[in-house]
Amino acid sequence: MGVSRLADVFHTTVRVRYQETDQMGVVYHSNYFVWFEVGRTSLIRKLGVSYRDLEAKGIILPVIEANCTYQSPARYEDVVRIETTVAELTPAKIRFQYRAVRDTDGEVLANGYTLHMWVNREMKPVNLRRKWPDIYQLLQAPISTQ
Repeated sequence: MGVSRLADVFHTTVRVRYQETDQMGVVYHSNYFVWFEVGRTSLIRKLGVSYRDLEAKGIILPVIEANCTYQSPARYEDVVRIETTVAELTPAKIRFQYRAVRDTDGEVLANGYTLHMWVNREMKPVNLRRKWPDIYQLLQAPISTQ
């Protein structure tokens, strides 16, 4: 029996590069949003569709809200596991939830989310379930293995 999409967690890792740190040797805060994007696009690709595929169909997913709460610093060479879930899916919007965890010790570095709206190329809202039911269904189906 599969687990609902809303409960699935997809894992991807990034290694902190020197250029992502500040003078204090700590990952600069905006890099977490880049890592969240890596997690989000990897999750969608794992489902069998890529952002490129979505855009080819005329589907665009602009970020309309973003949040990140920082708990512990990441440093150069740390391997950071980005845990991504689809926290909410409606015909109009999708919200991804993220957790950044240092892989070596399990320390939670940050928690965040991004909220996206389904729009067409003209940036007009669309009802994903009605216009592209196959993609809407794909986002609700369970992930078999990670």
